[in-house]
Amino acid sequence: MENMPYAEPWRIKMIESVKTLTKEERKKIIEKAEYNLFKVPAEDVFIDLLTDSGTGAMSDKQWSAIMLGDESYAGSKSFFNMKNTITDLLGFPYVLPTHQGRAAENVLFSVLIKEGNIIPGNAHFDTTKGHIEFRKATAVDCTIDEASDTTLYHPFKGNIDTKKLENVINKYGVENIPFVVLTVTCNTGGGQPVSMENIKAVSTLCKKHNITLIFDSARFAENAYFIKTREEGYQDKSIKEIVKEMFSYADGMTMSAKKDAIINIGGFIALRSNEIYQKACTFSIIFEGFVTYGGMSGRDMEALAAGLKEGTEYEYLHARISQVKYLGEKLKEAGIPLLEPFGGHAVYVDAKKFLPNIPQTQYPAQVLGVELYIEAGVRGVEIGTVLADRDPVTRQERPPKMELLRLAIPRRVYTNNHMDFIVWGLKKVWERRNELKGLKIKYEAEIMRHFTATFEQLS
Repeated sequence: MENMPYAEPWRIKMIESVKTLTKEERKKIIEKAEYNLFKVPAEDVFIDLLTDSGTGAMSDKQWSAIMLGDESYAGSKSFFNMKNTITDLLGFPYVLPTHQGRAAENVLFSVLIKEGNIIPGNAHFDTTKGHIEFRKATAVDCTIDEASDTTLYHPFKGNIDTKKLENVINKYGVENIPFVVLTVTCNTGGGQPVSMENIKAVSTLCKKHNITLIFDSARFAENAYFIKTREEGYQDKSIKEIVKEMFSYADGMTMSAKKDAIINIGGFIALRSNEIYQKACTFSIIFEGFVTYGGMSGRDMEALAAGLKEGTEYEYLHARISQVKYLGEKLKEAGIPLLEPFGGHAVYVDAKKFLPNIPQTQYPAQVLGVELYIEAGVRGVEIGTVLADRDPVTRQERPPKMELLRLAIPRRVYTNNHMDFIVWGLKKVWERRNELKGLKIKYEAEIMRHFTATFEQLS
């Protein structure tokens, strides 16, 4: 059974045609987009790996659930179905829907964060850090050191270093730390999982200091899969059992349901504290909508509930993560430098090693993403110096330890033939890597610049 090839546990019922362009046409398109892949029209992309957020293919059960959507403004049946599913699966009694994950952060952080606060965590993702810094607070990365070595094998590179966390608590004081955020899996760190042992240790430390522990849970099911397959004592447990234990150690969570719930829009906050919930309700009404819909339609809440059930089945997760592994193994065979082990939702190319002649101040991962689009029509996303943004106080660049191009695989969308095509495209870029030049920023926003920045090529 160990070496049995995987096969997707579904059949394809419908296809979407995509357009193919020439290399010259793509050069003109990326020039018009000023070398920002977010600005490239989706119809001009052949294989879109920009994100796995909201880009998955919903199942027949999810599409059927959409027809049951109750669009009542307050107290719809669809809300209660979603809320009960979340409570049964994750264990939280209080649930607030939002239109997506960053909206959940906006609502919850409006309750919890004050100016000057310190928010420790494991490599906060862009929106998380953005919401923290927007409130004039500081995100402090406490990830284990092993996470920044792209070639080192460690089964749980998303882990928090509890000594680092303890040092942060002692340095800044409990009164300045409203919560710790634990991202499962850790996206910025390469889609790397957090072990159950580490989850318990972080929870114990937070309880010792009476600090709230919040999970950023967009890919919690993929994290549970890695616990089942990599951590001793969990091989015989179901994904749902592992998920229930994971969240038993948390005080609350935010979730972009566009990932592991396999829907196109939606998210939620789930909490144990009625006090925090009541305060969050006010911000939900201001920012999102009434507390029983929060920016979501009833039909989307129905699809979310169905997707949470499907997304926590082992067979689905095994096929999904096996496809990511397939792409990683093929790229590794081709000699492409990668972050290992491969993550749950994406393969991350090590741009420092791919383009050692381009310094981080000239954005090598962005260069690599641009060239992959030109070569093959494949769109990835930079997880490097552009995303890391400037220091909000000094306005200096803050290059991260890793400079990565993320190739995020949408759920149930592409075949392995597409994976082989991606490999071909990166190999073609690899062959001419010494000819590539860096980029310079022309325009950037003050916060979360990577979405809208424009670039020009250096001569």
